[in-house]
Amino acid sequence: MLQNVGKEAVLKVLFFGDIIGKPGRRVLKSTVLGLVEKHGCDLVIANGENAAGGFGLTVETAEELFGAGVDVLTSGNHIWDKREILDYIEKTPKLLRPDNYPRPTPGNGYINVKTMGGTEVCVMNLVGRIYMGYFDDPFARAEEIISGAKTPITILDFHGEDTREKVSLAHFLDGRISAVIGTHTHIQTADERILPDGTAYITDAGMTGPRDSVIGVKKERALTRFLTSIPQRFETAKGRVEAQGVVVEIDKKSGKSLNITRFREKYPKKESDER
Repeated sequence: MLQNVGKEAVLKVLFFGDIIGKPGRRVLKSTVLGLVEKHGCDLVIANGENAAGGFGLTVETAEELFGAGVDVLTSGNHIWDKREILDYIEKTPKLLRPDNYPRPTPGNGYINVKTMGGTEVCVMNLVGRIYMGYFDDPFARAEEIISGAKTPITILDFHGEDTREKVSLAHFLDGRISAVIGTHTHIQTADERILPDGTAYITDAGMTGPRDSVIGVKKERALTRFLTSIPQRFETAKGRVEAQGVVVEIDKKSGKSLNITRFREKYPKKESDER
């Protein structure tokens, strides 16, 4: 039974939901080591497509996140918002863009990495098509990637808007990959579970960024947009920050997940500590 797997046979993956601007980078750097130690994690993954000013990713911000302890950065439909990333992604395999972008697109959509303990893990990135844009079929592309898998452990960041599409892909891949972790909406969902054949799932891991905001941007700007229908220049909100995401525990031998746990890590810990 999977429940009887010993600790030494379990891989633990720490996944941060979408990082939003400087506040998101700040809270990740403030919490990542503590979370790794608390949960005994072997691998750190984070979605970084909004880490630079709330839109896109720069070379500097990517290097900052890797330096903080992130092993693999995933992304989504905003990965090209900063043009400088085009050259960087070509020479940085641990920065992923969704694999179901059209074939000529720079970069890669998956990578095999080894943990400090020597366990090989495939990290995969896909983007949904409903309300998202013109992308290739994520179901077909996922099938293509896992058909050539060299390890039983595969983690997927599925960046999408529609909950039906996310949960459908998870059931399609159930028992064939270790985890399907949703990103993009910046709202952490409460549906984390292990699917019948052993794949961990959550519709959205949430957001790593400012709490008092509208999905990371200043609430005043968002409200003006809704109240007047006049386009606004969105800005990353300030104030207290929170890291959100999940920890996934996986049986190294079978690749099946044993547990998935949500986390919400506030920083600073007390209101009086805020500067």
